[in-house]
Amino acid sequence: MTIQATAPVDAQDHALVRDWFLQLSQHVQAVDFAAARPLFAEDFIAFGTFSNFLFGRDNAEASQWRKVWPTIDGFTWRLDDVQALVSPDRLYAVGLGVWDSTGCGTDGAPFDRKGRATCSFARAAVGAPWVATHTHMSLFRGTPDVSHGNKPSWN
Repeated sequence: MTIQATAPVDAQDHALVRDWFLQLSQHVQAVDFAAARPLFAEDFIAFGTFSNFLFGRDNAEASQWRKVWPTIDGFTWRLDDVQALVSPDRLYAVGLGVWDSTGCGTDGAPFDRKGRATCSFARAAVGAPWVATHTHMSLFRGTPDVSHGNKPSWN
């Protein structure tokens, strides 16, 4: 078997990867932690700005999401550019995306806060929504890693 990183991906699988990114952006914009939780496995592993490894969704929410989401605006993924790598059995995937957002400096001035992510996904059945098992999100070089906005959260 020849291994190809850019092997053809079923259109529905790719669409569901893009849908995961879209849903996450909507929850980040709304600062709605509860609505975002089902997008992630309870025991997922992440890299974060404030910690090396984050084990578990609850820990990622407390240590990362709650420190970032309320401080930024306009978080959106470049959905047309989202890439997907899907396993032959179509139960595991990797999604790659670039986001745009606006941060807030200590003086209240907005700044571009762009970054990228690699996310691994799993699901129990073909056609089911993807659930993140790992995320690695990082800001583009030169972007301040702290934003000082203060939006209310839903929960």
